[in-house]
Amino acid sequence: MDFTYNNRELSWLSFNERVLQEAQDHSVPLLARLQFLGIFSNNQDEFFKVRIANLMRLCRTRKQRQQRLIGGYTPSELLVEVSRQTERAQEAFTRTYHELLHEMEQQGIFVVGEGQLTERQRTFCRDYFVSVVSPYLVPLILRKSIKIPFLPDGNAYLGVRMSCGNGKNTRYAVIRIPSSTHCPRFVVLPSESGRHDVIFLDDIIRLMIDDVFFMFNYDHITVHTFKIMRDAVLTIDDDISKSLFERIAEGIESRRYGEPIRLIYDREMPEDLLEMLARKLKLTVPGMLAPGDRYHLMKDLMRFPKVRPNLLTVNPAPLRHHDILPFQSILKVVRRSDIFLNYPYHSFQHIIDFLREAAIDPRVERIAITLYRTAEHSKVINALINAAKNGKQVSVLVELKARFDEEQNIEHTDLLQREGVKVIYAIEDLKVHSKIILVERRESSGMRGYAYIGTGNFNENTATIYGDFGLLTAHKGIVEDVRNVFQFLMNSHKQFKYKYLLVSPYFMRDAFDELIDREIRNAKRGRRAYIHAKCNSLTDERIIERLYRAGKAGVEIRLIVRGACCLQPAVQGMSDRIRAISIVDKYLEHARLFIFCNDGDERTYIGSADWMSRNLDRRVEVCTPILDKRIQKLLREVFAIQWADNVKARDLADQMHNPYVQHSSDEPAHRSQTELYDYYAAMLLKNG
Repeated sequence: MDFTYNNRELSWLSFNERVLQEAQDHSVPLLARLQFLGIFSNNQDEFFKVRIANLMRLCRTRKQRQQRLIGGYTPSELLVEVSRQTERAQEAFTRTYHELLHEMEQQGIFVVGEGQLTERQRTFCRDYFVSVVSPYLVPLILRKSIKIPFLPDGNAYLGVRMSCGNGKNTRYAVIRIPSSTHCPRFVVLPSESGRHDVIFLDDIIRLMIDDVFFMFNYDHITVHTFKIMRDAVLTIDDDISKSLFERIAEGIESRRYGEPIRLIYDREMPEDLLEMLARKLKLTVPGMLAPGDRYHLMKDLMRFPKVRPNLLTVNPAPLRHHDILPFQSILKVVRRSDIFLNYPYHSFQHIIDFLREAAIDPRVERIAITLYRTAEHSKVINALINAAKNGKQVSVLVELKARFDEEQNIEHTDLLQREGVKVIYAIEDLKVHSKIILVERRESSGMRGYAYIGTGNFNENTATIYGDFGLLTAHKGIVEDVRNVFQFLMNSHKQFKYKYLLVSPYFMRDAFDELIDREIRNAKRGRRAYIHAKCNSLTDERIIERLYRAGKAGVEIRLIVRGACCLQPAVQGMSDRIRAISIVDKYLEHARLFIFCNDGDERTYIGSADWMSRNLDRRVEVCTPILDKRIQKLLREVFAIQWADNVKARDLADQMHNPYVQHSSDEPAHRSQTELYDYYAAMLLKNG
């Protein structure tokens, strides 16, 4: 039979609907549900700016317009279906938001509009507007004959219509809502005892709108919110006379001026104001104008004021790894045995301490690291700068093309270079997505290397909410392979062979193909064969086809896929032996783990790569084997805990409806993220 696949875009939308389910789940604390609404909204915006923009580009070219994408859709057919599903999801978002507002009111939290204020609150808002908001306001007057000033996306705007009773001399204006750290989107109002009133910044501006336009004569003024989405493609000039750094910097600037692809507006907006905005922004294609509610840019819900901390999710503090004692040399510990870390259950501080120790250890001579996304005020970068000041040779590969983090990475690059750190730019045609560190230390036996290979970014902030793996090792073979990866990155023309590591784009795909094929051969010989894999996305057709063939050959396949999954599990005659689940919970599942039976001699890998074409063919990714039998056993148990989840796991056999994994009434509830914390806490108690 022919194999069938889920479409990538539709599968991703299905994942975001699982995020929305968390906002609808009454077992989640109330204000945490509001944060999930913000995450859903942010995800949806990025989807439009990247995936929808790409589909629109494909639709413009006749040749590409006719091609069939994974799942069997043409770009134009997919655009229609995506639009239908996003509209349905937005309706669910709106319903959920209003339900949450009602529940919040029952808990004494009220989101009030400008017409619901007490006199005391009105006075507060006027004072707040004058002292905090007004300095950031830049009203733009729209004139029919004059080109509209540029309106960046990532902001919400107020469209203003001023009219006189005679219908003449109607004026239009636009105000950017200046949401920032200094001017937050939500403002807590003085309230009665036992009550918490919160107002949108939008509504404070509405309240004071006459003061903004005091110089104009009008009888009537209306104010309506809208937002713009622009194509987020990063266009990089091919001028060879410029460095990649310069071209990326210019590309970021050009992205700010990307083509508008969608205008979402308050459905109460007057028709003439909407027409004016659409014409000025050149949004004339059907589907580019989308009616919405009174408020937009709802990603700001992620930063709703913590007026009732007891209604938020309180995560337990990260644990110390049982083998690492405070104020003890981590290098010494790693010399004895490999260390496996699982964030956010383990503290990311261990990696910062690892770098800090290397920075001041007189015997450490060289440090090399790859950086994809880092924290804004990064302790990792501070440790690297300290190492350079202490005379170490510090080499940092910064990926300038990390989507939406390019600007911050350029700033970090400037800082590192100023402090004497050698910065290597990623290979132009390959994103460097690997998460690796190499520390070289001169010891009595000669130069010794220490390596770290992980699944997540070197970002201490996201490490508290992302589920990731990391391996610290002094294994000579793995260290040598990591050393060769850095040599390749510094001399991209030179190829290396790797004895232990799986490295893309040159060797990883073939290695995974062979590992899957070996399970197929063993199954056909009547031997036990299984593949247990965990990743963010599974979209590569070649890998999926191999998994289908493996399942048909008798290989037991269990998949934990957080996001897009183009494989269709549990289809009779095609994927009977394949099961797939997705876990969406308080932590973002970001780890990649691959376990192959190998006739009882398991092969286990962790690393930065998903089973996606871009990871296998167009990025530098690194997966490491787990050679320590203790850690192999631990990872089997970690996978088993997650596979047993019957609280937050969804069955991917039905991505249209995202049903929760069912369990019988006499079966205990298993919430894997809670159980994993308890698992590591018990390990610390036993061995620490």
